[in-house]
Amino acid sequence: MTEQANTDIDAEPTPTEHDFAQYVRILGKGKTGSRNLTYDEAKASMAMILKGEVEPEQLGAFMMLMRHQEESSEELAGFVDATNNVLSIPQNMPTIDLDWSSYAGKARRLPWFILTLWLLAENDISVLIHGEGGHTANRIYTDDVLKMLNIPIANSFEQAGEHIKSHNFAYLPLHDFLPELARIMNLKWILGLRSPVNTFTRLINPCSANCSMQGIHHPAYRDTHQEASLMLNQPSMAVIKGDGGETEWNPDMTNLVRSIKNKKAIEEEWSPLFPKRHVKDKVLDPEKLARVWRGEEEDEYGVGAIIGTAAITLYTMDKANTHDDALEMARNWWAKRNKSSI
Repeated sequence: MTEQANTDIDAEPTPTEHDFAQYVRILGKGKTGSRNLTYDEAKASMAMILKGEVEPEQLGAFMMLMRHQEESSEELAGFVDATNNVLSIPQNMPTIDLDWSSYAGKARRLPWFILTLWLLAENDISVLIHGEGGHTANRIYTDDVLKMLNIPIANSFEQAGEHIKSHNFAYLPLHDFLPELARIMNLKWILGLRSPVNTFTRLINPCSANCSMQGIHHPAYRDTHQEASLMLNQPSMAVIKGDGGETEWNPDMTNLVRSIKNKKAIEEEWSPLFPKRHVKDKVLDPEKLARVWRGEEEDEYGVGAIIGTAAITLYTMDKANTHDDALEMARNWWAKRNKSSI
């Protein structure tokens, strides 16, 4: 009877493994069994994520496992290529000279780099900024400052193109062109940690600008960003340990810049602009940016950050042949700026 009973029981079908499970397993198979994803694996896994083909449990495990072991340059390049494959850029989009990512926010200094970008745009360099705010508490984000300065924010590539045509400057939030990545970025409030999205979005160059400028907080990421940019065939770029993780040079300190010029990897140091460090402002007042631009208030550190960041950018773009030439060009542009434009 026992044998007959066992035979009559309907066996449950064996579950079929989810296609995304292989990528979680690669990252999480113990200290000796786990490894980084290859470029192809990273590209395929991110394509599934962007298509919504991943279960929530898988996504959380994948992001935190990758965060734990840190991203390789191959993974970053694969993620970026998968992301660029889903973007739809208008055919009439104007040429973008400079791609600028802004995802970190500022906590200890004002975001002086915003005035750097306005200065570059005023001198016929078209700038597309992409970023996302609100994912980390107690930070000043680019979109909030632009609203305060009455600089319009785009909500699509079409609108960004119009802003570029009108004043060479456009800011497009991540949630308006890659909403799934913005959603994952904001999971920090649930997971307690940043995800790889915070890293590789800095490398997205949606409109294929010839030059890409990237800021990081952890120095080790300089290498991976430079290597990934080479894999992505980015013609020119620079990555710096920026103030607060944004692409902004602290002019009180030596700045090691990892860059690509003429598709070759370069490492250079930029000397401090000041002999002594400046005291940080006790209170961060974003409206000070407008006052400094208009010449209504002086800030030696702030102007140094604006000019220094502009100089590194101009040098990376081959607008100047030496560091000194780039600094002189940036200083001249600052002295001649249209003070009434903000």
